[in-house]
Amino acid sequence: MTFWAYVVRCADDSYYTGHTDNLERRIGQHNLGEISGYTQTRRPVTLMWCQDFGSRQEALAAEFQVKGWSRRKKEALAREDWADLHDAAIPPRERALRLRSGRTEGGEGISSEEGKHVISGGETYDRSEEGKGPPSPPSVRAERSRSTLAEETPPPVIILVRPQLGENIGKAARAMLNFGLTEMRLVSPRDGWPNPSAGPAASGADIVLQNAKVYDSVAAATANCAQIYATTVRKRGVTKPVVTPEQAATEIHAAPGRSAILFGPERSGLETDDVAVARTIITVPINPEFGSLNLAQAVILVAYEWSKGLTAERELSQPSINPIMPPAPQEELDGMIGQLDAMLMGAGFFHLPDKMQSTRRTLRTLLTKPGWSSQEIRTLRGVLSSLAGKKPRP
Repeated sequence: MTFWAYVVRCADDSYYTGHTDNLERRIGQHNLGEISGYTQTRRPVTLMWCQDFGSRQEALAAEFQVKGWSRRKKEALAREDWADLHDAAIPPRERALRLRSGRTEGGEGISSEEGKHVISGGETYDRSEEGKGPPSPPSVRAERSRSTLAEETPPPVIILVRPQLGENIGKAARAMLNFGLTEMRLVSPRDGWPNPSAGPAASGADIVLQNAKVYDSVAAATANCAQIYATTVRKRGVTKPVVTPEQAATEIHAAPGRSAILFGPERSGLETDDVAVARTIITVPINPEFGSLNLAQAVILVAYEWSKGLTAERELSQPSINPIMPPAPQEELDGMIGQLDAMLMGAGFFHLPDKMQSTRRTLRTLLTKPGWSSQEIRTLRGVLSSLAGKKPRP
């Protein structure tokens, strides 16, 4: 079965990224408004880029990779301009260092080595060969930005040790996918796996459950991980560094290799032997009279902090569905205030002449604070007109 990651350009010139197993049908659904959310109020949409994958997990990973990219990177991807895509991935700090050292792209005095542009996989092409560009990579999978460790470092693995209820596994999967984590490993789940109770609780995070792997020990589940963290709120008699989820997220983004985060069973948490496998303990300041987090809550705390460490090019958040409109011109605001002032005069509101000026000033200050948009002012003036008894327009 084929799965697709895709980017569409919306009617307001913004971009939306998604994945699907039927690209033609999904684009049609976007244009018909059948997909609730971002594109529903930004129709029509135009397919800008797509790529097929052999599994849903690969398509989802590509969606998360591309979703947070800058506008420039998305447009370079659509044009298949791999040189610009690579250049856009250079972080500001590195770009500034290059400028200070004279290593500017396209500038004078570039050495023979600097005249070569590195592309994905370490291959190079020579700019001196006029009319020739870099060979096009086969897919977005080959694009690996040197801009941040966050892109080079894989997302952490979430390991649930001896989880008890299928519902809690599903809720943990839901928490993971909300913040871009897709790899779950289960160590000796009490009720076996797969568990029919997990699906409904996951609320659509099926990709996490479908790809969850089962292990018979913590050692086996963490065998290919370089950094291992254990979550616990209790002292276990093991002397290890203790960090908050935020500190752990920073370390995970900065450290090379795969990281794993262990979560214990619902009733008792991780055992001492489980914690002993970890190099670092993650804990949170919590009410000493009631230190009880359920499994999904613990997962979402850690996943959220990890997502905060993503760079602007990979962050998961999307623009507001209703963009904030700029404040109206001053003359429109003055018009509304004048209309209200006239109505108040007619209604005898300013019955104390000596306080009229200060009252008017207070009203202007009050009405100036919100920063009304033009549409909001038109709406308010329509309300005032209705209150004044004007007949509605035919």
